[in-house]
Amino acid sequence: MKVLLTGSAGFIGSAIDRSLATSGDEVVRVDLMLPAAHGVTRGPPGTHALDVRDAGSWGDLLRGVDVVCHQAALVGMGAHVADLPSYASHNDLATAALLAAMHEAGVDRLVLASSMVVYGEGRYACPTHGPQAPGPRTERALRARRFDHACPVCGEPLDWTPVDEDARLDPRSVYAASKVAQEHYVSAWTRQAGAAALALRYHNVYGPGMPPDTPYSGVAAMFRSSVERGEAPRVFEDGGQMRDFVHVDDVARANVLAMTAVRGAAPGTSAAYNVCSGTPVSIREVAVAVAGDGPQPVVTGDYRLGDVRHIVASPARAERDLGFTSAIEPAEGLTAFRTDPLRA
Repeated sequence: MKVLLTGSAGFIGSAIDRSLATSGDEVVRVDLMLPAAHGVTRGPPGTHALDVRDAGSWGDLLRGVDVVCHQAALVGMGAHVADLPSYASHNDLATAALLAAMHEAGVDRLVLASSMVVYGEGRYACPTHGPQAPGPRTERALRARRFDHACPVCGEPLDWTPVDEDARLDPRSVYAASKVAQEHYVSAWTRQAGAAALALRYHNVYGPGMPPDTPYSGVAAMFRSSVERGEAPRVFEDGGQMRDFVHVDDVARANVLAMTAVRGAAPGTSAAYNVCSGTPVSIREVAVAVAGDGPQPVVTGDYRLGDVRHIVASPARAERDLGFTSAIEPAEGLTAFRTDPLRA
């Protein structure tokens, strides 16, 4: 198949590019090469250094394309109100421009990179009183090191349960709001254009080529950078926050499976899938795995307002519909990550 891949020079985009090349697919590579993500590198040969917001002026790049794989985005939390215009421009406006250009070119199949951040908090249950939907944790509770959500009925700590794709969307950062907007634009496009699209909600992605010290870094890379500086990784709260870490090679494979699936999907199809390992780990366990024989993690009790306590994905729908299951368990992948090459 012929694929137009946006964000092709990025951490995840590069892995998808490699997977497609191995399969013998033709790839049209597009990346803006933002310095915040790529430094001064120019991208692999054949990369079109173009802005997705200008997709309407791309000319023949979309000609003959079977599916667009849209990875390009500003990532990170978007911690400041001043970040709103940049995220809305690079993520929301760019997606809208791409969809319009695809419609004009007669391309009606899309795979979108989304994120677990669309959910906000994970799902919780009280052993006695069943499912609960807690609000944001208060600063007073966090200062007192009461990190777990409490049942509003009995006050006991809530247990986490897996989040499936039908969970309520509750974006709690600028980045999260932009991802929800992208999904909504895409869903509207599928109905209006008689198109088909699948959104992949990535959980914590790690692996070779990960940026080490940029806004595009994940917590595993930050822990590793600390160890390489001879410093102990600093773990917030009590380290018991549960997450799902998924290897970038698995994420790439999920994208290829989704591209195959969306090509055969009925017009008007719009669906979302968790892309995860299915094996939850605590942030403390991640820090220990990445540290290896280096400086051992320090659990600080520090916190950030707005951080979620637990978010663990259900992999069931992606396995059922796409045939995707993770091949690399976090215990194996995070241990290897100690020495994986990072992006310069």
